[in-house]
Formats: sequence, C-alpha cells, structure tokens
Amino acid sequence: MPNYISPNPETGKAFYQQFQGKGKIVMLNLLRFKDKADYAQYPQLKPEGELSGLEAYELYMKHTAPLLQEAGAKPLFFGAAKAFLIGPEEEKWDMVIMVQYESVEVFMAFAQNPNYLKIAGHRTAALEDSRLLPMSQTAF
Repeated sequence: MPNYISPNPETGKAFYQQFQGKGKIVMLNLLRFKDKADYAQYPQLKPEGELSGLEAYELYMKHTAPLLQEAGAKPLFFGAAKAFLIGPEEEKWDMVIMVQYESVEVFMAFAQNPNYLKIAGHRTAALEDSRLLPMSQTAF
C-alpha cells in the first residue's frame, strides 16, 4: 500500500483551483509516525542522537508554530487518534491536527515560505504516512 507524505503537482493544482477565492479553509491532517525518525534525506536537520517519529514531529511543530502564527493560521485541534469508529479497521492514525487558514493563497504562501521549507524535512523524517484533507465551510 502506498504512503502519502507530500502532495504531487496534479493534486496541488486541483486543490488550488478548487479553493481559490473561496475564503477560509481548514486542513485536516491525519498522521502516522515512524517508530524511528529517518533523516537520511535531511542530514543537515538531524539532531544529536536518535528520535522517534513523534519526537521528530514535535521538533517540526516547534519550528512551524511561529510560522503558522506569522501566516495568520489558527490551530483548531491537536490530539491523539487510533482506529476509526467507522472506517477501515486496518487504517490507524497516531495524531489528528486541524489548522484554519484565511484562504488557499495564504496556505500556499505558508507552504512556500523559505523558512518553512528549511525545516519541513523534520515532518518527512517523522511520518510513516499521512493524509491532508482541505475543507471549506458550507451551509446545510
């Protein structure tokens, strides 16, 4: 089964087109951590000693939080998760995060911020798998 850590150009373009000009978006993050963080692709970020995936992700969030605040993003929820109540039994997640951005343009500017790109390798080192679901509010 494939793992999903980063968007591809096609999904990124579709995301931008779908949400452009539509106002606030909320990004739902489902995260599964590696037992041991893997910094093979990012040796310049590797801290002293070994880290678990969770510890590497905590390091990522420590550096990312000020950049989110700077972008005007608003963390809505950060918590532990495991198995679905309704969903595939084999699909389990360690953490769920929801972050609100003022617009897709704000999210894209955040994701392309050079200071963010310098530390984003902590996320990749930490994650075994992830899902990122953009959402916009709608009336019933």
